[in-house]
Amino acid sequence: MSSPYPGQTPNHGGGVGPGYAAGPPSGDARRLPPTSVFPSSAPGQQQSYPAQQSYPAQQSYPAQQSYPAQQSYPAGGGDLTPQLIETDIWSDQLVAAAGIPVIDVPFLTIGGGIGSFVTVDYLRIAGVPTESIRILSNIDTPWQTYEYLTRVSQIPRPERIRSDSASRPDNIWGFPSYAVEEAMKDKSLKALWQVLVEPMFADFYTPRAGMVFENLEREAKRIRWWDMLVKGQVRMVRRRHGGGYYTILTPPDGAAQTKRIAYRSQYVHVGIGYPGLKFLPELQEFRTKHQDFHHVVNAYEDHEHVYTFLKSRPGTVLVRGGGIVASRVLQRLMDDREKFGLQTQIVHLFRTYVRGPHGKNAWLRRPGSNGFAYQGFNYPKSVWGGQLKARMRKLEGAERAQAYKDMGGTNTPWRRRWQAQMNAGRQGNWYHTLEGTAEAVNLGPDGRTLSRVKLGNGQITDIPADFIIDCTGLEADVREHRLLADLMDHSGVGRNPVGRLDVERTFELRGTANGEGRIYASGSPTLGGYFPGVDTFLGLQVAAQEIADDLARRGFCKRIGPGRSVSQWLKWARNQQI
Repeated sequence: MSSPYPGQTPNHGGGVGPGYAAGPPSGDARRLPPTSVFPSSAPGQQQSYPAQQSYPAQQSYPAQQSYPAQQSYPAGGGDLTPQLIETDIWSDQLVAAAGIPVIDVPFLTIGGGIGSFVTVDYLRIAGVPTESIRILSNIDTPWQTYEYLTRVSQIPRPERIRSDSASRPDNIWGFPSYAVEEAMKDKSLKALWQVLVEPMFADFYTPRAGMVFENLEREAKRIRWWDMLVKGQVRMVRRRHGGGYYTILTPPDGAAQTKRIAYRSQYVHVGIGYPGLKFLPELQEFRTKHQDFHHVVNAYEDHEHVYTFLKSRPGTVLVRGGGIVASRVLQRLMDDREKFGLQTQIVHLFRTYVRGPHGKNAWLRRPGSNGFAYQGFNYPKSVWGGQLKARMRKLEGAERAQAYKDMGGTNTPWRRRWQAQMNAGRQGNWYHTLEGTAEAVNLGPDGRTLSRVKLGNGQITDIPADFIIDCTGLEADVREHRLLADLMDHSGVGRNPVGRLDVERTFELRGTANGEGRIYASGSPTLGGYFPGVDTFLGLQVAAQEIADDLARRGFCKRIGPGRSVSQWLKWARNQQI
């Protein structure tokens, strides 16, 4: 059938992965609601979630509030002074003069998300007692932010995330895998068969989100996570005269007698996750100009109203982006269309349309078609334990940056269900793909959005839509996060070859060593280091293992050798608390 949209791309055939226009100015950065540590500008608030999905009831988790008892403080009043803010290295006397109470703890982690969780999990298994660890966070559970992001990007608990069967953040051994556990729970060999024949005769196996969260909760209780958790917002980390660091926490209102509390530690781990999100510039301009946060939305913010509207009347949705989040949004739109008999029209705009396999050589080629670049997981599997991992550990500077560029690019898994839905949409003339660049977004005379798009053939066209969903997932610069910016300004942290935080092979933040003290970091802000795949379950575990091994060499914890590994796995299998 013909398409009402000029320049419609055909249902076949090569190209390269999508690239995106430069992001808006730093002041326009969108934050992830909720973040583990709030950035400098006003943080996003926790969204309310639709009743469409059935989720387990919210549980109450006890938080160990390690705040000092009431006492009299010096004239400083217990808050940061201009001298403290401007000083790179603090003395004990300087902190005392400000009246900020000090709590000593050998190791602390900042963030409280999955990056903090896997690091603490390793240390607890390595024999570090709970009294020697504190987790500074403003979220109640380590999976809270991740579940929010998966839920609003259309992956509720019953759906499957993009992760490998053996990548278990609750189980450092990866055995039994998610597939084995699912087979035992369901009393079915289906999951095991899928793992056996993937990817030739079945899609890659991926676990259900609900299974991941349930197992994280089980392990959190086993390692006594809430005995170590301290609620609050981290303001800064500064080096201390004589070695170690001061970490400044702002506790919840009324929880402490002073506005700030200082944690004095020898080791600090920064696991705050994404520094923030950015909209595409024309979408940010539209939202700012019209104060319209209803018709132009980000896939990582609550946008259930879009699907509710489409159930009430026919409408058109413009989807931007070609990655996994775009795939999930498309599936939701198409599932609703099929389930409720809707008349939704979907326009999918690719900046670069992939028509076939692409890559610089035969060893670096990725399949693609119909606009998408296809790959089972975020990175080739060899980055987690193969030749590519070994090669990346040796690369420096421009060579490392080029390697990231070669293996990077937006991609999504090839799944049979998605292909069938998109083929049905093309045949039914309700799913339309375009290649082009959006130059502006305005309000049309009928009150709908109107996107001015320059198509791949140079033609200019206007695309009307009731809603625009931004699935590009652009990340803000690391300096957009107040804590990371402070580390770069006052603690010697530099940038790696791709512009993120520069870490050693042990994930120590390069330039921050202070006496025997060390600051480590893992997760998205460290992308570009010696290990790719940092923002994945298995990648976070690789980082945690490197950190734990380095701390063992420094005498802080025991090494997890064969004997300890076996004995601790047996405790894990019996769900024995440690």
